[in-house]
Amino acid sequence: MATRAVDRRARPRMRPVRPARVVVYGFAAAILIGTGVLMLPLSSRTGAWTNPVDALFTATSAICVTGLTTLDTATHWSGFGQAAILVMIQLGGLGIMIFATLLGLILARRFTVRRRITAIAESSTLDRSDVRGAIRRVALTSLVIEAIVFALLLPRFALAYDHDVWLATWHALFHSVSAFNNAGFALYSDNLIGFAADPWICLPLCAAIILGGLGFPVLHELRRQFSWPRRWSMNTRLVLVVSAALLVVGTIYITAGEWSNPATLGAYSPGERVLIGFFHSVQTRTAGFNSVDIGLMAEHTRIGMDVLMFIGGGPGGTAGGIKVTTFAVLAFVLLAELRGERVVNIFRKQLAPEVMRQALTVALIAVAAVVTGTIALMVIADLGLDAALFESVSAFATVGLTTGITPGLGAPAKLVLVLLMFLGRLGPLTLGTAIALRERKELFEYPKERPAVG
Repeated sequence: MATRAVDRRARPRMRPVRPARVVVYGFAAAILIGTGVLMLPLSSRTGAWTNPVDALFTATSAICVTGLTTLDTATHWSGFGQAAILVMIQLGGLGIMIFATLLGLILARRFTVRRRITAIAESSTLDRSDVRGAIRRVALTSLVIEAIVFALLLPRFALAYDHDVWLATWHALFHSVSAFNNAGFALYSDNLIGFAADPWICLPLCAAIILGGLGFPVLHELRRQFSWPRRWSMNTRLVLVVSAALLVVGTIYITAGEWSNPATLGAYSPGERVLIGFFHSVQTRTAGFNSVDIGLMAEHTRIGMDVLMFIGGGPGGTAGGIKVTTFAVLAFVLLAELRGERVVNIFRKQLAPEVMRQALTVALIAVAAVVTGTIALMVIADLGLDAALFESVSAFATVGLTTGITPGLGAPAKLVLVLLMFLGRLGPLTLGTAIALRERKELFEYPKERPAVG
């Protein structure tokens, strides 16, 4: 018995697997595999090998569901290459939703009994013991929404644009998957400029983008308790209210800013201008389709789009950015501070202090990443501030909108954007999780002092 006890103690203890590392390694491996596939002659229309940097850029953009491209998706890639991109988009979108859900389950198990009960009552989204069920629900939700959008797009492509059945089916499938996953890849050289005034194409895509950007926890809670808004969690209320407000503000801002610009909205009728303004307000939620040339927009319009892209969509979904909940938390903290309130209350509930710190940390690190990327592009690619900032925010927030400069960038600048896409897709999620998992109780406190602020 003693020998067995000694042997058991002598065994080396396995280091616990950190969820954030699993996510990072998994996405990095998928990007490398995707790069290898896209480099193959089979993936290009010409049958030639694709440049490794361009293949890496496209694979990263697809897996991170960004939409920035250095090569024309419609003309460079073969049917096999386009199918590979579609698979990467689907895996990237599902992967981030599943990982976000599972990380939420892990965080729930780190709570004390009292906090865990409160969290379950607040979220009402998942059975904490049913991991397989959670994954199944995420996949089923994604496929159902994509199927509905596909069914709406198919007859329009077939009847209004003279596509044969196969081409209409392929385009409807590709764009429905790209839209729900907030990827922004399109099978047309001008993206969706040819459909700018077509609500039968633009609105289904917008609906898919919005639903994908809300996040699975919100969709799941709405499905279960749609008729009881008072039971919705703080997360669901924040995502819905802030998302709706940003969509409205973005539509008004873009439409008003470009109303008389003949190169963008000015060439369309008033109703079509509103449609295009709404469409691009949705795209700034990290989707990346465009129905007018972004490079021809006014600089002040693009600056407003920078802000919308940086905020992004809801947590646990296919959208990027710092997330609307992070933005909302910081806004309520600011409001409480201006009012002189000691605590932050949202929807008649008190916000936990650690959430404020986490939101501030995520936001400041995101700002640092965007600023660093912008400076790097200005130095490496000799870009102006407007173009460099727009491209950096678009990459970090995994949006995919561009002023048109991406294909002409050199390899070093492309690698900067690759790094920004990777950090932007995984950074806020893994950083927030890592902060929460490392939270520990201090055994002592230092004396308090108040430095001058402002």
